[in-house]
Amino acid sequence: MRRRAGVGAIQKQRLEQEKYREKGSEIQENQFQQMSKQLEVFRDNLEDFATKHKNEIKKNAQFRRQFQEMCAAIGVDPLASGKGFWSVLGIGDFYYELGVQIVEVCLATNYKNGGLITLEELRTRLIAARGKAKTHQDITNEDLLAAIKKLKIFGNGFTIVPVGKGKWLVQSVPGELNLDQTLVLQKANSLGTAWVSAGILTGDLRWNETRAQNALDHMVKEGLAWVDSQDSKETLYWFPSMFAECVSA
Repeated sequence: MRRRAGVGAIQKQRLEQEKYREKGSEIQENQFQQMSKQLEVFRDNLEDFATKHKNEIKKNAQFRRQFQEMCAAIGVDPLASGKGFWSVLGIGDFYYELGVQIVEVCLATNYKNGGLITLEELRTRLIAARGKAKTHQDITNEDLLAAIKKLKIFGNGFTIVPVGKGKWLVQSVPGELNLDQTLVLQKANSLGTAWVSAGILTGDLRWNETRAQNALDHMVKEGLAWVDSQDSKETLYWFPSMFAECVSA
């Protein structure tokens, strides 16, 4: 028969395990301190870089995107606070100005699209409104998305709705779309027609007729969709926010 380990052996084993745990904690603490020091160095270098290239960051869209990627890599958001170094640098001014212009375009088109506009149409209208200067035309979709996110401080009046790969709608009216309404917009976008019908929703999304009709009726009520009863087979529901994109496609 095997002899069981004695009390002394068990205590010795526990002491060794405790030492290993203490050593492991010590190593982790040292690694954390080293990483923290490295991040501080990165932040200092990033601030120096931003100071030297301030104007180029504002004027060059590609340069601005690369700068944002560097910031995100080390957990820095130069637009998150209105105080400190980043406020003095003034990089956020570009996005605040862009945000005001986004609000103006959305309000000007609200009467015909119900408060939904594609990101591409928004960008096209902004470029036209900002003038023909090359520096004014240098706006990317990433710039618009960043500026719109900052508009959330005004409540839920501005929301980004994904409708496909790399495609978004900007909602500029209070109240968020529910899941069914978002799926309806995504289906219209995937068809490339700017319209859907209850039959398409029941067939493609496997909804029952009540669910499909409720979603469409609510969107009509909110001014997001127009009713077209001219089709002999079924009623069509058009989304004016997608007109321009479908025509260009």
